[in-house]
Amino acid sequence: MDYITIIVKTFFIYLLVAFIFRIMGKREVGQLGTFDLVVFILIAELIAMGIEHETNFIYHLIPVAILVLLQILISKVSLKSNKFRRFIDGKPVIIIKKGIINFKNMVEQRYTLDDLLLQLREKDIRSIDEVDYAILEINGKLSVFKKDDKKDKDTYPLPIILDGVVQFENLYSINKSKKWLLNILLDKKIKAEDVFYAFNKGKELYIIKKDEISENSEK
Repeated sequence: MDYITIIVKTFFIYLLVAFIFRIMGKREVGQLGTFDLVVFILIAELIAMGIEHETNFIYHLIPVAILVLLQILISKVSLKSNKFRRFIDGKPVIIIKKGIINFKNMVEQRYTLDDLLLQLREKDIRSIDEVDYAILEINGKLSVFKKDDKKDKDTYPLPIILDGVVQFENLYSINKSKKWLLNILLDKKIKAEDVFYAFNKGKELYIIKKDEISENSEK
């Protein structure tokens, strides 16, 4: 393979990869889910194989195109289906609640105490007793809220309704019942399936309806 061919292929692949990332959405590397990461690794391997082989360059790009189309399709389905999105990406998990470690959640996530302590040290937290809430996000990062934060430390705003689906685990974690939630929705004349996002802060339930999101996006 001569140098000119390598240069042309490299330039073409650079433009191709830039285009692929553009149409697949703007997400930072640290925000990639497991499926996203697998797709990007496969694309990188296929493109590297295409550069190495002198012939059948287009042949190696066909699987890349299939992966990109599959990723776009899955992203569109994920936007419309909360269950499918949870299946692909998982969901945030509470690791520490009001200073107490939830070992059950840690076991389910195969998340060790060493992992927890390491991520706490990365956030300059020396001891677990400094933590009020810690949540393991779907990208593997740990979100931490310290006890000495000035914000409402006893009322961390966990999502109660997410894309029309009631998050019962979060609802019960703030010592609220299904009846309490239904009464509020009834008073506001709102159905759970019409809610885009709802969270409890203090004694009030804050609600963002799906039609409000649609109206803002049209402006």
